[in-house]
Amino acid sequence: MQCFSFIKNMMVFFNTLIFLCGAALLAVGIWVSVDGPSFVKIFGPMSSSAMQFINVGYFLIAAGVVLFVLGFLGCYGAKSENKCALMTFFFIILLIFVAEIAAAVVALVYTTMAEEFLKMVVVPAIKKDYGSQKDFTQVWNYTMEGLKCCGFNNYTDFEDSPYFKENQLFPPYCCISNNRTAEESCTMNEAEKNPVQGCFKQLLHDIRTNAVTVGGVAFGIGALELAAMIVSMYLYCHLK
Repeated sequence: MQCFSFIKNMMVFFNTLIFLCGAALLAVGIWVSVDGPSFVKIFGPMSSSAMQFINVGYFLIAAGVVLFVLGFLGCYGAKSENKCALMTFFFIILLIFVAEIAAAVVALVYTTMAEEFLKMVVVPAIKKDYGSQKDFTQVWNYTMEGLKCCGFNNYTDFEDSPYFKENQLFPPYCCISNNRTAEESCTMNEAEKNPVQGCFKQLLHDIRTNAVTVGGVAFGIGALELAAMIVSMYLYCHLK
């Protein structure tokens, strides 16, 4: 009986935290969606690029709703000993867990297919918008600077782009590996000497290099989800 009470109280405590985190994310997401300029003013130009690229407001709202609902179901189900709420909590966690495993399998098995699909979408966008769309250009500049890469494949992705047509140069990040700085001009001749690796392959390389860390984080998340399912099922089975 003491074990049941302890697990029940811990379930209430942790799901209260999840509920509050979900509420906070939901509030921030609504704020970003309704009053984007204020968000940009506080968090700077990087937030503007992120908003343009991934619609961060809607992402925060979606994540907030999921955490809000999960926290409420787990807390309410444990506190009131409601079997329906606990079972709903269990199935939502199970669906998320299965979806994560499926996504991991797809990522491992269909990496090449994903690369080809992204290439069909991203490269034309670079040729069309890099140098003419400020936010799009900033996002790619931040990405190339952070990952030490150039374009999706390499410097050739920027041929025929507005930036290249205007300057007859490639982004400076495409020549940095040639013992040059980002401030120096990157000509066709310089870019050809020692092409900088594309960002997709560089991202995969970084993930593989940090596979232990990435795997540890994934394992930790999976373990927490399994623990949540076990605890919710334990409480469900011990309720009258």
